[in-house]
Amino acid sequence: MSSGTFRRAAASFVVLGVVGATAAAPAYAAEPSSGVGAPRWSPISIAAASECTFPSQDVKSTPWALQRVVLTELGADKTGSTGKGVTVAVIDTGVSIENPQLAGAVDNGGSYLNDQFPKDGINDPVGHGTKVAGIIAARKSPNTGFVGLAPDARILSYRQNDAQGSGNVETLVAAIEDAVRRNVGVINISQDVRGGGDIDPDNDPDHAFGGYQKLKAAIAKAEAAEIVVVASSGNDGREGNTYPAAFPTVLAVGASDRNNERAQFSQYGDFVDVAAPGVDMLSTVPKGGQCVDNGTSFSAPYVAGVAALLKAKYPGWKAAQIRARIEQTAQRNERGRNRFIGWGVVDPVKALTVGGEVQAPTASANPTVKLDAAPIQAQPLGLAETQEDRNRRTGTLVLGGGVLAVAALAGGSVVLRDYRRRGRH
Repeated sequence: MSSGTFRRAAASFVVLGVVGATAAAPAYAAEPSSGVGAPRWSPISIAAASECTFPSQDVKSTPWALQRVVLTELGADKTGSTGKGVTVAVIDTGVSIENPQLAGAVDNGGSYLNDQFPKDGINDPVGHGTKVAGIIAARKSPNTGFVGLAPDARILSYRQNDAQGSGNVETLVAAIEDAVRRNVGVINISQDVRGGGDIDPDNDPDHAFGGYQKLKAAIAKAEAAEIVVVASSGNDGREGNTYPAAFPTVLAVGASDRNNERAQFSQYGDFVDVAAPGVDMLSTVPKGGQCVDNGTSFSAPYVAGVAALLKAKYPGWKAAQIRARIEQTAQRNERGRNRFIGWGVVDPVKALTVGGEVQAPTASANPTVKLDAAPIQAQPLGLAETQEDRNRRTGTLVLGGGVLAVAALAGGSVVLRDYRRRGRH
């Protein structure tokens, strides 16, 4: 092979290698920071916003996150609950009441973005809160296979943040306190706050974590009112506490993939209580239709929907009992919890039907001991391909194709050279 031909082949291989590497490395939305080592308000991760327009098309098929539930087993005739009579506060970017699946299901909690329009909680310029609300309580529609886990629950919507992270700890606290005053059953918070480095907010609340004590007090008020608070773990894909998820009385939710494993982007640590589907999550969007998105933002409402179902079925249960039931019935293949998916991936059907006639568990101040002692059956893991699997496969195929192309180019050059030499003779 001539030196020129070799250089061209090498260049082709490099280009193909770069393309393959890009395909094999999925990107996730970066979150804003106020500086190196500084506390930061991490509002949301809108990974698929650019791929979705409002309104969007109705998706006819049933999304994978609902297929794993087996919706026919989650109906009122099997579980005795559709969430009726329970209100779930969604503290987010607002919820659009223009989507037919949410029409008549959403109450206005108001807006804490006082310098922005619209000044209410029943509009959603971003789309994030509408997706969150849909996963919880979207009504059934003949136009789509998507439906909320608690389709008769009500949503109390607070517009407390936006895509630029305009919300802060104070507005989050105010929304939580208002939800407590309105006697909701469940609060969903698909956003997080974190501090920089290995900090202890209890020992240094003002310097390390502005507003920490106020947020802690608001969560304590919700617990005293027996409200189940559910929060996402965050989308940094690394280890470290986030708040309010890391408060002991908050059900901290990480994201799982189709194989019941931690999604690559899901924040992890000892504070994670359970995981729930958070990859390729289909849900409602403003003005109509559905779109797909990724993030722990959409894992939390999956669990909030289960909490609403339990609240409706067992209205006398305390918040700690509902949290324990969700943890006890999660799918896992080991006895204890781990820092990646907590006690396991939430199983809505089992949470509502375990043991036939379900008896209220005894709440414990130390749920770790109770859960470790509980009889646990390993759950089978699904074999469906995850997005990460597809990315790796695509990268491998592209690189393989590149190697074959280079080999073909080199072989062709040798054949052409020999043909020309024979022609000279």
